[in-house]
Amino acid sequence: METAALVAPVTALEFLNNAFLLTGEGPVLQVYSLHPRPKACASLNVLQHFRIHGIRPRRYATVPAESCDAGAYRKKKPELSSSTQSNLFDLAVFGGKSVRLVRLHVDLQDGGYLCLEILGPLMQLQDWALDARWLSGDNHSLLCVAVAHNSALLLDVVTGTVLSQHSCLEGCLLYSALLLVHNSWADTVFVGGTVFNQLVLWKPGGGNDSENKASVERRLHGHSGVIFSISYLQEKGWLASASDDRSVRVWNVGVLGGPGGKCGDLNPACLRVLYGHQARVFSVHLSTEKVFSAGEDGACLVWDWAGGGKVVQTLKGHRAGGVRALAISKVTGDKERWVATGGADGGVRLWRVKETEERKEEMKETVTEKLTDLMFPGQGTPKVVCIAGEENANWTQSEFVVCTDQGTVYKYSAWQWEIIWQGPSEFQSYCVMETVSISSKESTAKVHLCAVGNLSGSIHVFPISHPQSGITLSGGSGKIHSLIWQEQGESVCLLASGAEGLVYRWCIEVKSKENCSLVLVVSPLSSFLLPPCAKRWLTAAVCLHSQLQENLWVCGDRRGSLLLFQEEKAHLQKKKDDGEAGDLFLTGTEKAKVEQNESDGNQINTIMKQRETKEVNDLRLQPLSCLFGVHGKQGVTSVCEYHGLLYSTGRDGCVRVFRVQPTPPENLEENRTGKPVEKNGNFQLVILRVQRACKGMEWLERVLILKSEIPEEEEFTYEETTEDKGKESRFVIVGFHAVHFVVWDPVRQERLLAVPCGGGHRSWRLWPSNRGVWPGYGALVFIKKGAVLASHLPGEEPNGAGRAGMTGGLILREGIHGRGIGCVCRLGKITVAENDLQTTGNMTEVEEIEEETQEGHWEVVVTGGEDTSLTVLAIQSNSGSIKVLSVITDHISSVRTVTAVTSKMGDSENQSQSISALLVSAGGRAQMQCYRLSIGWDRQRLVPSCQVIQVASHRLDEQWEKRRNRHKMVKMNPETRYMSVVVVDKATDCVLIALGCSDGAVRLFSVSEVKRQINLLWESFYHQRCVLTVATCSTEADEGNRYKLLFSAATDGKIAVWNLTEALSSANDASAPPIPCLSISAHQSGVNSLAVWTDKPGQKEVGCLVTVASGGDDGQLTVSRIRLQFPETGNISEPLSFLETPLQPLNRLQLHLHAQSHVPLAHAAPTTALKLLRPGHLVSTSSDQRVCLWRVFSTGISHRRTLFSHVADAAGLAVWEEQMTQEGEGDKKWKTTFERLESRQEKDLWFNKDMETVDGAKGGETVEAMSETSEPVCKTCDEKGNDGAGKSRDQRDTDSLATTESEVNTDMALEACESRKKKKTETGLLLVCGQGLQLVRVRNTEKEAKASVGRIK
Repeated sequence: METAALVAPVTALEFLNNAFLLTGEGPVLQVYSLHPRPKACASLNVLQHFRIHGIRPRRYATVPAESCDAGAYRKKKPELSSSTQSNLFDLAVFGGKSVRLVRLHVDLQDGGYLCLEILGPLMQLQDWALDARWLSGDNHSLLCVAVAHNSALLLDVVTGTVLSQHSCLEGCLLYSALLLVHNSWADTVFVGGTVFNQLVLWKPGGGNDSENKASVERRLHGHSGVIFSISYLQEKGWLASASDDRSVRVWNVGVLGGPGGKCGDLNPACLRVLYGHQARVFSVHLSTEKVFSAGEDGACLVWDWAGGGKVVQTLKGHRAGGVRALAISKVTGDKERWVATGGADGGVRLWRVKETEERKEEMKETVTEKLTDLMFPGQGTPKVVCIAGEENANWTQSEFVVCTDQGTVYKYSAWQWEIIWQGPSEFQSYCVMETVSISSKESTAKVHLCAVGNLSGSIHVFPISHPQSGITLSGGSGKIHSLIWQEQGESVCLLASGAEGLVYRWCIEVKSKENCSLVLVVSPLSSFLLPPCAKRWLTAAVCLHSQLQENLWVCGDRRGSLLLFQEEKAHLQKKKDDGEAGDLFLTGTEKAKVEQNESDGNQINTIMKQRETKEVNDLRLQPLSCLFGVHGKQGVTSVCEYHGLLYSTGRDGCVRVFRVQPTPPENLEENRTGKPVEKNGNFQLVILRVQRACKGMEWLERVLILKSEIPEEEEFTYEETTEDKGKESRFVIVGFHAVHFVVWDPVRQERLLAVPCGGGHRSWRLWPSNRGVWPGYGALVFIKKGAVLASHLPGEEPNGAGRAGMTGGLILREGIHGRGIGCVCRLGKITVAENDLQTTGNMTEVEEIEEETQEGHWEVVVTGGEDTSLTVLAIQSNSGSIKVLSVITDHISSVRTVTAVTSKMGDSENQSQSISALLVSAGGRAQMQCYRLSIGWDRQRLVPSCQVIQVASHRLDEQWEKRRNRHKMVKMNPETRYMSVVVVDKATDCVLIALGCSDGAVRLFSVSEVKRQINLLWESFYHQRCVLTVATCSTEADEGNRYKLLFSAATDGKIAVWNLTEALSSANDASAPPIPCLSISAHQSGVNSLAVWTDKPGQKEVGCLVTVASGGDDGQLTVSRIRLQFPETGNISEPLSFLETPLQPLNRLQLHLHAQSHVPLAHAAPTTALKLLRPGHLVSTSSDQRVCLWRVFSTGISHRRTLFSHVADAAGLAVWEEQMTQEGEGDKKWKTTFERLESRQEKDLWFNKDMETVDGAKGGETVEAMSETSEPVCKTCDEKGNDGAGKSRDQRDTDSLATTESEVNTDMALEACESRKKKKTETGLLLVCGQGLQLVRVRNTEKEAKASVGRIK
C-alpha cells in the first residue's frame, strides 16, 4: 500500500539561496525550482506520520556527485559520473516529535535535476519540536532543537543521539520558540512564547546546577493571547512576535546571541503594535524595511516600518482556513524578493516583490487606496465615462470620453482634456452615452463611434475623431433609457431603449471620403417590443449569428428578465425583390411628388426608401422566449456569448449560464405557464446552471472570459473544433462588494482586483474589456463625487494581479477546500487517447516529465466541504497531479453528503472516454441541489474539463410555504440538516433518492431531470432521533421478484430496515410512508456509516443473506447478517434474538437477524466512514487518522492492514478497484511519480496482522510505531531478481520492489519481485478526505489473497 496523491495543509516553507523553495505538506518534503519559472522538481516522505513544521538548510562545499540511491525525483536521471559537480545541502527537517536529516543534491550542469537523500534515522523525541538551528562553528552535524516544555536539546543528526539537554527553571508550555545560535552551545539564546502571553529569554548554556536548568534572563509582557511566531532581525536588534490577540508586536531588544550569548537590553521597549488582521496571526518575519505577517484570515500583510507601521500591501490568495506557513527570501541584486505562503487549503502561492515598488507605496494606506484623480476641468458634473480605444490596446495608450450634465463630451488623451462635442440644450440635465470601435470599409484603421441620448428621444451618433460628421436619430418621443452597441462584422448595430417598451435599432456603417472625412450610413431595423412590466427598458443585449437566415437576439431588461428575439429578414427581402421586379404601386401623394420632380430620376428610389423605413419602423418584434424576472427585480446587467453558451449577470448576485435551443415539437403547446422556461416559438432559453459570487457580492456587472490558462511559455497552436462549442469556459465575475469594485474568481474563490470606488450606482469602465483575455491585472476608471478617478494613471502599466507581486500570486500548488471536507463521491475515470497527447520529437526533460503526467487516466471525484462548496477534481494516480475542474457554490450551508448516478461514453479507441453524471448534494438548511455533470478531455489544455448543468434545487422551508392551510401546521425547522443521501432506484423518467435528516425523518424524493423538479414523496419519523446514515440493497427471489431494501441508522445505535418494494411501485401516488421491517441494536451510540451487500445462500439454505457493516461513535465495528425469507417460500423458523425487533406481518417479506459480530476497538475514536471495497472487504476510517482494511467471514471479522493517514479529521471516504497487468517494462507504470517521491519510509506505516515481521514479531500483533534506532530495512532486487543489499537502505525506486520489516521477509520479497511481472494485480484505491485528501493504492495479487484466506482458515 502506498500514497498516490496527497493534499494537506502546508505547514513549512523555506527558501534556499533564492533558487529553490522547500515546502512541508504533511510528512512530505517537496522542492520547487524558482528559475527559469517555478515548478516542482523533487519530493520525499521524510517524517512518516508527523507533519513537517520547519526546514533548516545548511550548505556544504561543491563535491563530485555520487549515485543517488535514496532520492525521489520527477524524472529518471542517468547515473552521475565522478566528474559531475554537485551542490550539497543538508536539511534538518522537524515536526511533531521527530527530527530527520535529509541531503539535497543539485547538479550544477543541469539545474533542473534534483535528488533528495535521507542520511540519518528518524529521531523521535519526548516532546514537540518547535525550532531547530545548526551550530555555525561546528564541523560535525550538531543541531540545537527547542521543544515545547521550555527545553533545548543538542542532537547529533547523523547518529540520532541526544548529546545534551537543558531546561529553563520555568517549565511552562510554549506555543513558539526561536533559537539564536552562534559557534557553540554556550552562545545559544532561547526565546520562547508561552501560554501565559509572555516572551521569555534564557540561555541553555547558562545553567550551573546539576539538573542543567537556567533562569529567565528577560521577560516581555504586552500580548493578551498566546504567541504563535517569533522573528529576530540582527541588523537592528528588533524582535517581532505574532499572537492569538490578532496583533504583531515589534520589540527593541538589542543584540541577542553571538559570542558569549548576549541577552540584549535589560528593559526592552515595544516599538510598534500592529493591528490589521481579522483573525489570529500565525507567522511573522522581519526585514530591514518591512514586517511580513500572515494569519488565519488568509492574508499576508506587508507593513511599512518607516511609514508609521501601515499596511502597504495585502497578499491574499488562499481559501478559508488561513495561511499556515510564510517564507521571505533575501533581497537579490535587482532589488527583488520572493514571498511564499502556504495555506490550510494545501495551496502554495508565490509573489515577486520589488524593493522599488515598496518604497513608492510607503505613503499610502493600502494598495487598493491608490487612486489617481484625472483632474476633470470642464464645466458641469461628469455623469458618464467610456473608454474610447481598441479593446486590446495598451493601458498606457487608452483614451476616455466623459459626458457631463451640460450635454458636453470631453476626451482625455495624453494627460490632456479637450471638448469634442457640445450638445444642444435638449441634451442638458440628462444624457446616456456609449462608445464602440468599428473598422471602415475603405481602411483598416479603427473608428471610434460615440452615441448620446437625451430625454426627448434624440440620439446623436458621431465619430470621436470627426465629431462634425455626426448624425441625429429619433428613438420615439420619450426618454432614452439606455444605449447598446453590438458589433456585426464591418458594421455595428445600435439599440436605443425608448418609451413604452420599444427598442429602436439601426445598422451603422462608416465610409471614408476622398478628403479623409467620414460618412455614417444608417439603415433602420425593426424594433423590439418588451413585455409589459414596471421597469420596461433594455439593459443588455447580444446578437447570435446562427447558421439560419434569421439572427437571434438575447436581451436583458431592467425587470430582471431574459428575452429572446428573432429577426424577420425574409419579409423585408421579399418586399425588396418585389420592388425590383417592377411591382411598384404609388399612392396619390407619391405620384404628385414624382410629377413635380420629373427631372429628378432618384425620386422613386427616395420614395421606396422612405416606404421601407416606415415598414421597418411599423414592424415590432415580439419575444420568442422569456425568462421573466430570472435575475430578480433589480435587473439584468450584462449578457455575453462565448463558444455557444450565454452568460448573464444581475444585481441578485448570480451568474446564469444558459443557451438557446430549438423547441421540441411535442412541447410547443404544453405548459405555457408555471414553467421555468416559456416557449412561444421555435427557440427557447434554457438555463444550465447558476453561479453565485462571494458572500455579500450582490451587485454583479459582467463576466470576463478566461480564454486560456496556458502560460505564454507553454502555448501552442490549437484549432477550435466543434467539440469546444457548448462547453462552459472559465470566467471571473466583475461587480461591487460593499464599497469596492471587485473582480472575483469563483473557481479559486479569491479576489483578483479590488478598488475602493464607493460602491455601485456610478459610471465606470474596466480595462481590459469583457472581450479580452483576462490576464490577471486591470485598471478601473470611474466617477465619484463629480471627479473622474482611475486606479492607475494611464501613463503607467497596471500591476499584475495574477502575476507575482500583487493579489493572487503565482500558483505553485492549487488549493482545494480551505475548511474540512465532509463528503466525497467518485464519478469514474477519464482515459486519455493517444492522439490527444500532443508531443514533439525533441522535447526537453521538463516537457518529458509533463508528458508523463498526461499518460494513463484521471480519476474524477466530487468533494463537499464546510465552506459550502462542491469541488469537481481530477486526480492522476500515476503522478499525484490534482486539477480543479469546477467549483459549485450554490449551497448556503455546509455540504454533508453527495451521491451520483454515472454513465460512461466514448469508449472507442480514437476517442477519450467521457463521463456523464447526475449529481445530488445535500447539507445544512435542508437544502438539496441536483446537477448534470459532463466530464470530457480538453485537447487545448490537455486536462479533463467539466460542464455543469443545474437540474433542480429543493428546500424544505420553501415547500412549506407552498402548502395549503400551512397556518394550521407547525412550520418546518429551518435548521434541519440532511445527513446522508443514497440512490434508491433509477427509473426511466426520474431517480428516487432517500435522505436521512437531523429532525429524525427518513425522506424519499424523486428527481426528474426532464421536468427539472425535485418532489418529496413521503417522510417517516420512525427514529425520533437524528438519522445519521442511509444505505440500500437489492435482492432477487428465485421466482424473479426483486426486492429493494433501505437501511437507516440513528443516534440511538439502532439500524432500521425498510422494504421499499411496494413504495417504489406506487412512488407517483400520494401513499402513506412504509414502516420498517426490522430494527437491530448495533451500537451503544450513534451509527455514522453503513455498508451493505448480499451473499449467495448455500444449497440447503432458504432465502437470502444480507450483510450490514456499521461503524459508530463508540469506535466499534459491527457486522450483522440478516436472513431474508421471501413470501413465496414461507416463514422463518429460527427463533428471534433480543437484538432484533420484527415490525412486519407474517405474510410480507420476513427479515431475521442471523448472526452478529463485533470489533469493540476498531478505532480509537468515532468511526466516521465505512465503505465496501469488494464483497467481504471493508475499509474504515476515523478521526484517529487511521485507515483500516477488514475481511469479513461468516465466522467473524479479521483485521488486515492499517495506515496512518496524513489527513486529520477524516470524514469522507471513497473506495474503488482497478485491474492492471504488469510485465517487463510495463511494470514501470506502477512506479508512479508520487510513489518514487514517497521513498521507503511510508511502507513501515502499513501493518499486516496476518504476517510475521523479520524481527520476530508474532502473527496477529500490530506494531504501533518504530523506535528511534529501529529503522526499516529496505531490500531491492533488479529485474533479474538479483539481491541489491549492498546498496544503501533507501534504494532508488525504478523497476524494483521494496519491502519492509513490518510487511514480509526478504525471501517473500525476492519471490514477489520475480513473479510480479507476470501477474494481474487487483488494485484498490482509497480516497480519504478531511482536512485535506489522500489517495491510497492497495495492491493485492490473486496469490496473496488466496494465501491470506488459507492462513485464516
